[in-house]
Amino acid sequence: MWSQLPENKHNNAPKNPRVYDSDMPTFTTDVRMQKVGDLFATSVGKASSDEQVQGSGGGGPCEAVYWIKEKGMQWRMKGTAFIVAPDIEGGEESSGVRTVKSEAGARMRVVEGGEGKEGEWSWGRELTGHFGNCSPGMRGSWRNPPPGTPVKGEPDKDHQLAQKVEDLHDPIARSNFRVVIIKPDEVEQTDLSDPATARRYRYTFDGNAQDGKGEWKMEELWP
Repeated sequence: MWSQLPENKHNNAPKNPRVYDSDMPTFTTDVRMQKVGDLFATSVGKASSDEQVQGSGGGGPCEAVYWIKEKGMQWRMKGTAFIVAPDIEGGEESSGVRTVKSEAGARMRVVEGGEGKEGEWSWGRELTGHFGNCSPGMRGSWRNPPPGTPVKGEPDKDHQLAQKVEDLHDPIARSNFRVVIIKPDEVEQTDLSDPATARRYRYTFDGNAQDGKGEWKMEELWP
């Protein structure tokens, strides 16, 4: 979940203090992948310029499915997805950066003991933490030749397959690395662990509940 990176003894990136938690899953991607442009183009602002797509922003509709085989459980979530890029911190804030911080920030809850420490938490540090959470081989994938482009001769020396990146600030890998935050509005949990008692549970987020803090409302359904 965004703002809740798990402990990883192999991740030597600086860590944010424990200030927030959230209900927003994340995944990593490459800015050169089509999904990044799609999330910008289908957002409310319908951003499509190359300059905008290279930065933070997005907000297009997103749906994700997780199947937990060991538990016989499926999770399906629908919502919007936001891109966190290197411009998220340090420099003049773009409209995309403001959108990410506003939309994702609205669902980041201060944990017990975190009150008054909000200023110690850094969006940029969290982004680097996600990069550090990947293996050197995975980090190297952000130095691959551009995904989906035709194979024509040998790629240049900076874009080769099977590279391993140890440097958390490798300029080429970091320029392509992105974290995607899924902000779910609806989540369905389908429990198939026992066919005799199979159930589906639909959780819908009500942003107006709890004095504007929002809450999840659950409805039990047949699967």
